[in-house]
Amino acid sequence: MSALSPSLTHELIQAAYFIAALLFIVGLKRMSSPKGARGGIVWAGVGMLIASLITFLWPGMRNDILILVAIFIGGVAAWWSGKRVSMTAMPQMVALYNGMGGGAAAAIACQELVRGRPIAGAPAVLAVTGAIIGAVSFSGSLIAFAKLQGLIGKSLRYGAQQAVNSVMLLATLALGGWIVALHGAAPLWMVSAFFALALLVGILITLPIGGADMPVVISLYNACTGLAVAFEGFVLANAAMIIAGMVVGAAGTLLTQLMAKAMNRSLANVLFSNFGEVSVQGEEVSGALKPIDTPDAAVMLAYAQKVIVVPGYGMAVAQAQHKIWELCQLLIDRGVTVRFAIHPVAGRMPGHMNVLLAEAGVPYDLIGDLEEINGEFETADVALIIGANDVVNPVARTDKSSPIYGMPILNADRAKNVIVIKRGKGAGFSGIENALFYLDNTRMLYGDAQKAGAELIQAVKALD
Repeated sequence: MSALSPSLTHELIQAAYFIAALLFIVGLKRMSSPKGARGGIVWAGVGMLIASLITFLWPGMRNDILILVAIFIGGVAAWWSGKRVSMTAMPQMVALYNGMGGGAAAAIACQELVRGRPIAGAPAVLAVTGAIIGAVSFSGSLIAFAKLQGLIGKSLRYGAQQAVNSVMLLATLALGGWIVALHGAAPLWMVSAFFALALLVGILITLPIGGADMPVVISLYNACTGLAVAFEGFVLANAAMIIAGMVVGAAGTLLTQLMAKAMNRSLANVLFSNFGEVSVQGEEVSGALKPIDTPDAAVMLAYAQKVIVVPGYGMAVAQAQHKIWELCQLLIDRGVTVRFAIHPVAGRMPGHMNVLLAEAGVPYDLIGDLEEINGEFETADVALIIGANDVVNPVARTDKSSPIYGMPILNADRAKNVIVIKRGKGAGFSGIENALFYLDNTRMLYGDAQKAGAELIQAVKALD
């Protein structure tokens, strides 16, 4: 390779980056469908391999051994974690990996700013902007990981929090502007303080956000990571980074908007409100919770013509997806029509329930999203709710004083009968009671979802 002329080397690198970028786009497109997702990951992985290998031809490239060592360590860590981490832990794994992308973009900016080479004009602005976005995405994603992993409990809130966050952000922007004014040739202490402030901003913004808002937060930081990578790609004149970053940033932005819309909340409300952490009261819920025994629930399910299953975060916590699918297979063998209804923000990351159901082996054609399946609840004999709460609360349609008013919900209340598997009587993340649980056609089956699923399986088998 060293015998190639500089011009030919440059053309080869650019061609390889263009091919890698195309593979990224094809991979992302295939990931939009469950059937093509596995292949999409392979396509994108091949693109990343090409982009990584061709980088060694970059003129003036040094530290090849260190780069190879880093690739080896990262590859082994990714392989090990991919094999070891359970599907129920995917949200925190996605948050962690996303944070690594933002951190890598920030590290590139840091290297450009501390090397002492003047950067003027647009490259300086993009380097500093990418550094801020990447650092915020990195530290914010780590906090999201810690929350989802249970390492951080209750969301941290205190008086004048938004004012403090605003001051920290303004200080970061001011220091970044100063670095740009110095054409990127700022002293080490200034660059260090700049990155420390940017990392602190990410921490302070994310700490107050409740775990139930993580689908939106993860999507947002995914968009930020892509944007930071694209900016640093401009600084390095790296076409692959520019295209890949822009694609990821655009996809993350659209997904963030989808998640926020599915909760009928603005992004600002997710990031800056006290939603779910304060006592909120809507209209008083009348009626009483009516428990049901496992044998009676089994009879109701076994002799139904159509059952729609609504999984939620409680199913993920209990890791009950395999037992629930085993139960559904028994019902299908008895001639019962079974469908799964997925709300966009059910769980703790976009597509969380789809991932769990796919791991359990549930066929894709049995799974319907909110718009597709909502009209079928009126024809269902039983709606089986597993650990879902606010996404099936009918007050979202009727109570204008409710914090979830206007949020699109699954119409589980319109089924002939509703069975709710729930560990206790607590409210959802919105802090309000679920009116669905008090309806005359609803029965509560209390207990851990996995244990309840196993008991239902035995009860249905006993009916034969």
